[in-house]
Amino acid sequence: MYGLDGKTAVVTGAGGKNGIGRGIALRLAGEGAAVAVCDLTTTGTPDWGGLSAVVDEINASGGRAIGLIGSVADSRQVSEIVEGALTEFGRIDILVNNAGAPAGRDRVPVVDLAEDMWDLVIGVNLKGTFLMSQAVGRHMIQRGGGGKIINMSSISGKIGAARFSAYCSSKFGVIGFTQSLALELAGHGINVNAICPGLVETERVYHMASVLKPDDETTTEEWRDAMIKRSTENSPMGRIAQAKDVADVAAFLASSESDYLTGLAINVAGGSHMG
Repeated sequence: MYGLDGKTAVVTGAGGKNGIGRGIALRLAGEGAAVAVCDLTTTGTPDWGGLSAVVDEINASGGRAIGLIGSVADSRQVSEIVEGALTEFGRIDILVNNAGAPAGRDRVPVVDLAEDMWDLVIGVNLKGTFLMSQAVGRHMIQRGGGGKIINMSSISGKIGAARFSAYCSSKFGVIGFTQSLALELAGHGINVNAICPGLVETERVYHMASVLKPDDETTTEEWRDAMIKRSTENSPMGRIAQAKDVADVAAFLASSESDYLTGLAINVAGGSHMG
Protein backbone atom coordinates (compact mmCIF):
# COMPACT_ATOMS: atom_id res chain seq x y z
CA MET A 1 0.00 0.00 0.00
CA TYR A 2 2.72 2.48 0.96
CA GLY A 3 5.56 1.27 -1.25
CA LEU A 4 8.66 1.35 0.95
CA ASP A 5 10.76 -0.61 -1.54
CA GLY A 6 14.38 0.52 -1.38
CA LYS A 7 13.93 2.12 2.04
CA THR A 8 15.73 1.10 5.20
CA ALA A 9 14.23 1.31 8.67
CA VAL A 10 15.54 0.99 12.21
CA VAL A 11 13.00 -0.12 14.83
CA THR A 12 14.04 -0.19 18.47
CA GLY A 13 12.45 -2.34 21.17
CA ALA A 14 11.36 -4.93 18.62
CA GLY A 15 12.00 -8.26 20.35
CA GLY A 16 8.67 -8.91 22.09
CA LYS A 17 6.34 -11.60 20.79
CA ASN A 18 3.19 -9.46 20.94
CA GLY A 19 4.91 -6.10 21.12
CA ILE A 20 4.40 -2.92 19.15
CA GLY A 21 8.00 -3.03 17.91
CA ARG A 22 7.60 -6.41 16.27
CA GLY A 23 4.29 -5.33 14.75
CA ILE A 24 5.87 -2.23 13.23
CA ALA A 25 8.92 -4.12 11.96
CA LEU A 26 6.76 -6.74 10.24
CA ARG A 27 4.54 -4.09 8.68
CA LEU A 28 7.44 -2.01 7.35
CA ALA A 29 9.09 -5.15 5.99
CA GLY A 30 5.79 -6.11 4.36
CA GLU A 31 5.78 -2.72 2.65
CA GLY A 32 9.20 -3.48 1.17
CA ALA A 33 11.61 -1.85 3.63
CA ALA A 34 14.79 -3.51 4.83
CA VAL A 35 14.63 -3.46 8.63
CA ALA A 36 17.21 -3.37 11.40
CA VAL A 37 15.41 -4.50 14.55
CA CYS A 38 16.99 -3.64 17.90
CA ASP A 39 16.65 -4.75 21.49
CA LEU A 40 18.71 -5.38 24.60
CA THR A 41 19.24 -9.06 23.80
CA THR A 42 18.69 -11.55 21.00
CA THR A 43 17.12 -14.11 23.32
CA GLY A 44 13.48 -14.32 24.26
CA THR A 45 11.31 -16.44 26.56
CA PRO A 46 10.67 -20.19 26.72
CA ASP A 47 7.82 -19.76 24.22
CA TRP A 48 9.35 -17.03 22.04
CA GLY A 49 12.72 -16.63 20.36
CA GLY A 50 12.99 -12.88 20.90
CA LEU A 51 14.80 -10.60 18.48
CA SER A 52 16.28 -13.51 16.54
CA ALA A 53 12.79 -14.83 15.88
CA VAL A 54 11.69 -11.46 14.48
CA VAL A 55 14.68 -11.39 12.13
CA ASP A 56 14.01 -14.97 11.01
CA GLU A 57 10.32 -14.19 10.52
CA ILE A 58 11.01 -11.25 8.21
CA ASN A 59 13.71 -13.02 6.22
CA ALA A 60 11.59 -16.18 5.83
CA SER A 61 8.77 -14.09 4.36
CA GLY A 62 11.03 -12.72 1.65
CA GLY A 63 12.04 -9.52 3.43
CA ARG A 64 15.44 -8.40 4.61
CA ALA A 65 16.25 -7.91 8.28
CA ILE A 66 19.12 -7.88 10.74
CA GLY A 67 19.16 -7.83 14.52
CA LEU A 68 21.18 -5.30 16.51
CA ILE A 69 21.81 -5.39 20.25
CA GLY A 70 22.23 -2.38 22.50
CA SER A 71 20.70 0.06 24.97
CA VAL A 72 19.22 3.23 23.53
CA ALA A 73 20.01 4.96 26.83
CA ASP A 74 23.77 4.61 26.23
CA SER A 75 25.33 6.91 23.62
CA ARG A 76 28.15 4.49 22.81
CA GLN A 77 25.73 1.64 22.20
CA VAL A 78 23.49 3.91 20.15
CA SER A 79 26.46 4.69 17.91
CA GLU A 80 27.06 0.96 17.50
CA ILE A 81 23.41 0.35 16.60
CA VAL A 82 23.42 3.08 13.97
CA GLU A 83 26.78 2.01 12.56
CA GLY A 84 25.54 -1.58 12.39
CA ALA A 85 22.53 -0.55 10.33
CA LEU A 86 24.63 1.65 8.04
CA THR A 87 27.25 -1.07 7.54
CA GLU A 88 24.57 -3.53 6.47
CA PHE A 89 22.22 -1.29 4.50
CA GLY A 90 24.25 1.81 3.62
CA ARG A 91 21.57 4.28 4.69
CA ILE A 92 18.70 4.82 7.13
CA ASP A 93 15.47 6.32 5.80
CA ILE A 94 13.11 5.57 8.70
CA LEU A 95 13.70 5.55 12.44
CA VAL A 96 11.06 4.23 14.85
CA ASN A 97 11.91 5.01 18.47
CA ASN A 98 9.82 2.33 20.14
CA ALA A 99 12.08 1.05 22.94
CA GLY A 100 10.52 1.53 26.36
CA ALA A 101 11.51 0.91 29.95
CA PRO A 102 9.73 -2.09 31.49
CA ALA A 103 6.80 -1.33 33.77
CA GLY A 104 7.83 -2.12 37.32
CA ARG A 105 8.78 -0.35 40.51
CA ASP A 106 8.15 3.03 38.87
CA ARG A 107 4.35 2.55 39.06
CA VAL A 108 4.08 3.93 42.60
CA PRO A 109 3.18 7.30 44.17
CA VAL A 110 5.81 10.00 43.73
CA VAL A 111 6.56 9.99 47.47
CA ASP A 112 7.55 6.32 47.16
CA LEU A 113 9.33 6.49 43.79
CA ALA A 114 12.96 5.39 43.90
CA GLU A 115 15.43 7.65 42.13
CA ASP A 116 16.93 4.77 40.17
CA MET A 117 13.51 3.89 38.74
CA TRP A 118 12.91 7.50 37.71
CA ASP A 119 16.31 7.51 36.00
CA LEU A 120 15.60 4.22 34.22
CA VAL A 121 12.28 5.32 32.78
CA ILE A 122 13.48 8.77 31.73
CA GLY A 123 16.74 7.28 30.44
CA VAL A 124 15.14 4.75 28.11
CA ASN A 125 11.93 6.50 27.08
CA LEU A 126 13.16 10.08 26.70
CA LYS A 127 16.95 10.08 26.60
CA GLY A 128 16.89 7.02 24.34
CA THR A 129 14.59 8.81 21.90
CA PHE A 130 16.94 11.81 21.95
CA LEU A 131 20.12 9.77 21.41
CA MET A 132 18.72 7.67 18.56
CA SER A 133 17.14 10.70 16.88
CA GLN A 134 20.35 12.69 17.18
CA ALA A 135 22.51 9.95 15.68
CA VAL A 136 20.13 9.07 12.85
CA GLY A 137 19.19 12.72 12.27
CA ARG A 138 22.85 13.58 11.70
CA HIS A 139 23.08 10.79 9.12
CA MET A 140 19.89 11.90 7.37
CA ILE A 141 21.10 15.50 7.13
CA GLN A 142 24.51 14.43 5.83
CA ARG A 143 23.20 12.12 3.12
CA GLY A 144 20.36 14.46 2.08
CA GLY A 145 17.07 13.30 0.63
CA GLY A 146 14.92 13.56 3.75
CA GLY A 147 13.70 10.89 6.12
CA LYS A 148 11.10 9.88 8.66
CA ILE A 149 11.49 9.79 12.44
CA ILE A 150 8.62 8.26 14.41
CA ASN A 151 8.64 8.53 18.20
CA MET A 152 6.51 6.40 20.51
CA SER A 153 4.72 8.53 23.06
CA SER A 154 1.43 7.58 24.72
CA ILE A 155 -1.97 8.85 25.75
CA SER A 156 -0.13 9.17 29.06
CA GLY A 157 2.01 11.78 27.32
CA LYS A 158 -1.07 14.00 27.15
CA ILE A 159 -2.96 13.13 30.35
CA GLY A 160 -1.28 12.52 33.69
CA ALA A 161 -2.16 9.50 35.81
CA ALA A 162 -1.55 8.68 39.46
CA ARG A 163 1.35 6.24 40.02
CA PHE A 164 2.59 6.90 36.48
CA SER A 165 4.67 10.02 37.17
CA ALA A 166 7.94 8.81 35.64
CA TYR A 167 6.20 7.25 32.65
CA CYS A 168 3.96 10.28 32.04
CA SER A 169 6.89 12.66 32.40
CA SER A 170 8.89 10.69 29.85
CA LYS A 171 6.03 10.52 27.36
CA PHE A 172 5.07 14.20 27.77
CA GLY A 173 8.75 14.88 27.10
CA VAL A 174 8.70 12.78 23.93
CA ILE A 175 5.91 14.95 22.52
CA GLY A 176 7.78 18.17 23.29
CA PHE A 177 10.97 16.71 21.84
CA THR A 178 9.07 15.63 18.72
CA GLN A 179 7.75 19.14 18.14
CA SER A 180 11.16 20.76 18.61
CA LEU A 181 12.93 18.26 16.38
CA ALA A 182 10.24 18.57 13.71
CA LEU A 183 10.91 22.31 13.47
CA GLU A 184 14.67 21.81 13.34
CA LEU A 185 14.62 19.13 10.65
CA ALA A 186 11.79 20.33 8.42
CA GLY A 187 14.19 22.28 6.22
CA HIS A 188 16.05 19.04 5.52
CA GLY A 189 12.90 17.25 4.37
CA ILE A 190 12.81 15.09 7.49
CA ASN A 191 9.40 14.49 9.07
CA VAL A 192 9.20 13.90 12.82
CA ASN A 193 5.97 12.67 14.38
CA ALA A 194 4.83 10.85 17.51
CA ILE A 195 2.29 8.09 18.04
CA CYS A 196 0.25 8.09 21.25
CA PRO A 197 -1.35 4.70 21.89
CA GLY A 198 -3.77 3.96 24.67
CA LEU A 199 -3.52 0.58 26.35
CA VAL A 200 -2.31 -1.97 23.78
CA GLU A 201 -2.69 -5.71 24.31
CA THR A 202 0.98 -6.63 24.61
CA GLU A 203 3.19 -8.29 27.20
CA ARG A 204 3.43 -4.95 29.00
CA VAL A 205 -0.17 -5.24 30.21
CA TYR A 206 0.81 -8.27 32.29
CA HIS A 207 3.84 -6.46 33.67
CA MET A 208 1.71 -3.45 34.62
CA ALA A 209 -0.90 -5.68 36.22
CA SER A 210 1.75 -7.35 38.37
CA VAL A 211 2.55 -4.05 40.10
CA LEU A 212 -0.85 -2.33 39.93
CA LYS A 213 -3.05 -5.13 41.28
CA PRO A 214 -4.74 -3.98 44.48
CA ASP A 215 -3.88 -6.84 46.85
CA ASP A 216 -2.21 -10.23 47.20
CA GLU A 217 -5.53 -12.03 46.81
CA THR A 218 -5.88 -10.70 43.26
CA THR A 219 -3.70 -12.56 40.77
CA THR A 220 -1.76 -10.79 38.07
CA GLU A 221 -3.81 -12.63 35.45
CA GLU A 222 -7.07 -11.45 37.03
CA TRP A 223 -5.93 -7.83 37.15
CA ARG A 224 -4.60 -8.02 33.59
CA ASP A 225 -8.02 -9.24 32.42
CA ALA A 226 -9.68 -6.47 34.41
CA MET A 227 -7.44 -3.84 32.81
CA ILE A 228 -8.28 -5.13 29.33
CA LYS A 229 -12.00 -5.27 30.17
CA ARG A 230 -11.94 -1.69 31.48
CA SER A 231 -10.08 -0.44 28.39
CA THR A 232 -12.55 -2.23 26.14
CA GLU A 233 -15.53 -0.71 27.96
CA ASN A 234 -14.02 2.78 27.74
CA SER A 235 -13.39 2.54 24.01
CA PRO A 236 -16.08 3.79 21.63
CA MET A 237 -14.68 1.23 19.19
CA GLY A 238 -15.51 -1.53 21.65
CA ARG A 239 -12.08 -3.14 21.87
CA ILE A 240 -8.57 -2.70 23.19
CA ALA A 241 -5.84 -1.66 20.76
CA GLN A 242 -3.64 -4.27 19.12
CA ALA A 243 -0.05 -3.88 17.95
CA LYS A 244 -1.34 -3.86 14.37
CA ASP A 245 -3.31 -0.67 15.03
CA VAL A 246 -0.12 1.15 15.97
CA ALA A 247 1.84 -0.48 13.14
CA ASP A 248 -0.68 0.75 10.59
CA VAL A 249 -0.15 4.36 11.69
CA ALA A 250 3.62 3.90 11.74
CA ALA A 251 3.56 2.58 8.17
CA PHE A 252 1.62 5.64 7.03
CA LEU A 253 4.01 8.01 8.80
CA ALA A 254 6.98 6.17 7.27
CA SER A 255 5.60 6.60 3.77
CA SER A 256 5.52 9.47 1.30
CA GLU A 257 1.79 9.79 2.01
CA SER A 258 2.72 11.71 5.19
CA ASP A 259 5.22 14.09 3.58
CA TYR A 260 3.29 17.21 4.65
CA LEU A 261 2.75 16.06 8.24
CA THR A 262 5.28 16.87 10.95
CA GLY A 263 5.30 17.65 14.65
CA LEU A 264 2.11 15.69 15.29
CA ALA A 265 1.21 13.48 18.24
CA ILE A 266 -1.38 11.08 16.85
CA ASN A 267 -3.69 9.20 19.23
CA VAL A 268 -4.25 5.51 18.60
CA ALA A 269 -6.89 4.98 21.25
CA GLY A 270 -10.12 4.01 19.53
CA GLY A 271 -11.74 7.36 20.36
CA SER A 272 -11.33 7.03 24.13
CA HIS A 273 -9.04 10.07 24.11
CA MET A 274 -9.40 12.81 21.53
CA GLY A 275 -7.24 15.66 22.83
